[in-house]
Amino acid sequence: MSRAVSKVAYRPVGILLGMAAGVAAGAVFRQVWKLTSGDGEAPDATDENRGWGEILAAAALHGAIFAVVRAAVDRGGAIGVRRLTGRWPE
Repeated sequence: MSRAVSKVAYRPVGILLGMAAGVAAGAVFRQVWKLTSGDGEAPDATDENRGWGEILAAAALHGAIFAVVRAAVDRGGAIGVRRLTGRWPE
């Protein structure tokens, strides 16, 4: 299969996987926050009752979880496309 076809084949897969990764990362973050903070809800940046440290820690944790989940999902999608098309997507 040509490089262009492989790239086009991965595009819709990548979009769907990206959406799924966002949903999964949000769910993982909520569970991790609940376990680590003892609080049921993560702070919002505009919550005046939360301090800078808590807000920045939540943002850093959320970003790290999102990046890991997204990388795992993207890698899995690329492997799946290679299995289907014989080429690694670009």
